Amino acid sequence: VLSSLPLQMMLYFNVYYLPVWCLSEGMMLQLKYHLLPQHYQFLLVAAFLILSLVEGSRLYLGYVGNLQEK
Repeated sequence: VLSSLPLQMMLYFNVYYLPVWCLSEGMMLQLKYHLLPQHYQFLLVAAFLILSLVEGSRLYLGYVGNLQEK
């Protein structure tokens, strides 16, 4: 079984777009943070952190799995 070149290319570009997404999402969160009720503030920060961690781990596991043909 060989590594998938299209998957590797998508992972490669996604690694470079992830910091851009995190930066823009963080800036939008900062701009609207004080306008929201406290429970929405907590939910937005929690969702942002969870999505960032999950996306980072997904990219890492995709790289490792694709390059090691797993």
